[in-house]
Amino acid sequence: MATQASGSSDFIKNLGKIYGFYTGGFFLFVIALALLEQVGVPNRILGYLFVFFTIAVYAIIGIMSRTAQVSEYYVAGRSVPAFYNGMATGADWMSAASFVGMAGTLFLLGYDGLAWVLGWTGGYVLVAILIGPYLRKFGAYTVPDFMSFRYGGNFARMLGVIVLVCCSFTYVTAQIYGTGLIASRFLGMQFEIAVFAGLFGILVCSLLGGMRAVTWTQVAQYIVLIVAYLTPIVILSYQKFGIPIPQLTYGNAIMDITAREQQMLQTGLATAAALKPHIQPFTSYTPLNFFAIIFCMMIGTASLPHILMRYFTTPSVRQARLSVGWSLLFIFLLYFSAPAYAAFSKLEVYTEIIGRDLTAIRPWLFNWGELGLIQICGKNATNIDAVLAACKAVAGHPGVVRLQDFVINTDVIVLSTPEIAGLPYVISGLVAAGGLAAALSTADGLLLAIANALSHDVYYKMLDPNAPTARRLIVARVLLLVVAVFAAYLASTKPADILAMVGWAFSLAMAGNFPALTMGVWWKRTTSAGAIAGIIAGFGLCLFYLLVTRYFPGYGVAYFGMTSNLNPVTGAPLVDIAKAMTMPNAMEVWPTLAHPLANKVGWFNLNNIAAGLLGMPLGFLVIIVVSLLTKAPSAEMQSLIDEIRKPRGRTVLQEKT
Repeated sequence: MATQASGSSDFIKNLGKIYGFYTGGFFLFVIALALLEQVGVPNRILGYLFVFFTIAVYAIIGIMSRTAQVSEYYVAGRSVPAFYNGMATGADWMSAASFVGMAGTLFLLGYDGLAWVLGWTGGYVLVAILIGPYLRKFGAYTVPDFMSFRYGGNFARMLGVIVLVCCSFTYVTAQIYGTGLIASRFLGMQFEIAVFAGLFGILVCSLLGGMRAVTWTQVAQYIVLIVAYLTPIVILSYQKFGIPIPQLTYGNAIMDITAREQQMLQTGLATAAALKPHIQPFTSYTPLNFFAIIFCMMIGTASLPHILMRYFTTPSVRQARLSVGWSLLFIFLLYFSAPAYAAFSKLEVYTEIIGRDLTAIRPWLFNWGELGLIQICGKNATNIDAVLAACKAVAGHPGVVRLQDFVINTDVIVLSTPEIAGLPYVISGLVAAGGLAAALSTADGLLLAIANALSHDVYYKMLDPNAPTARRLIVARVLLLVVAVFAAYLASTKPADILAMVGWAFSLAMAGNFPALTMGVWWKRTTSAGAIAGIIAGFGLCLFYLLVTRYFPGYGVAYFGMTSNLNPVTGAPLVDIAKAMTMPNAMEVWPTLAHPLANKVGWFNLNNIAAGLLGMPLGFLVIIVVSLLTKAPSAEMQSLIDEIRKPRGRTVLQEKT
């Protein structure tokens, strides 16, 4: 044990040197692949090398970080310095949705997409001020651990586990879906097989070493993903405007997009209905929903269990605070670049694809068309003949690609930008490696959060409190494997709602966790009954709104007073409720997205993705009212809450041995 501890401290001291060599090695690897491309090595081989080399490096780090100690497995021995914890948190946070989807969302929504960037970034300010350092001072292994201790017993712990699993499971399924998407495109695998190939990459990072292994692979993954994200837009910025800083040339790209939009409208390459001006606000969301999304993403971020867990790994409360600051910096590097990425991508699409003769379509489009991710004239762009046949069927088609003919999945924007811009294939491979790193790092953090809650909070704390260390770790690893395989199976079915569910996770965390966590730290008078009632009420209302508006919309209208949401531009109802309710499928349950009412009804014109805005205030209100009506917590508990709020001093919940 002493040898392992001394080895671990030597490793911590040499972190700068180790990751410096790693970064240098990664740059040399990219240069070597660029040279191989120049001498004619096929793209398929380069894709395999990128994916397998990076996964092999993560696997080596994961295997070298294996551990048989409980504190190492659950909280990385509480020895991760703030700088590296910030980097690991950045990777944990930068999911496939952020890396692959953020720029795509901005590409599609323009100004309105900024709601996601503002909300997700602002959440870390709340973590630093309200929650993160205090949970670290408390000394828990998991968020349900804190709930149980603060609110006395296993009922609060179980509620914490339920919220955690509901928030994390759909999120992790989306990450595995992302790994499958990237692997199927760059390895030429069938999607269903690629999902399980991605799963293997996730498991080798986390299975043997838990949080310790995940932390050090996430630092390595952050380096890959940030280099991969910035490289294409730095090159495009230099090529177009002569300055290799895309954040500075972003304004020029926006001006060019606006000019091109006018030109496309004048020449008939776009219709006013198909074209959303990139810089015009509130074309996709009403002002209420725009600010509701900012609010839900911000508070949801501060309540997500897999993010809060990262602050349990620092050596002290001060380091926890510092690591939130580093997290913000590392996340800012990507989010500050996402609007520029979207702008450069849109400019390339508008100039290189829109207006191009159908017979001159570039072959890279068909790679994505075969996966069903790019459509031209309403059909998958699988080959030139399919495109010509589809467009010939459109009355009066001019024989060139118009904006209304072209549909690209938002998840393809980041991955395809190097190809759209005609950059070397090695840049496409680098971006794919970055997207894979983003998906793997978040999937690892989420799987660990679920498995740790089930093994520590349910198995050890509730079922077998006398379980020896070896058995606890075996149970944790088995549960990790079971959850991972189930999530991969779900992802392989390509569920239509998976990306919406990632957004839902934030509202569920906001309604289920935020009131109980913040009141538990900041109001000593909060009682167990108050917190339990608040979690059930807030989380219950949020879950009810999400499920009814999406899966039981007819019942929402008939029995719960829901009305049609409004068009953000015209203010007209999205659906004629009276007419829709007379249709034979009006009361259909679990309908597809094609159902006329699904996601189009609600209360107060509030999109269901922002349901946390209903659940969280109710959670706070119920906690306050019930706490005032029930007996105050013991003097001992109130003094412990005072202790948690002091920056210095002993950890409240002493480390288990």
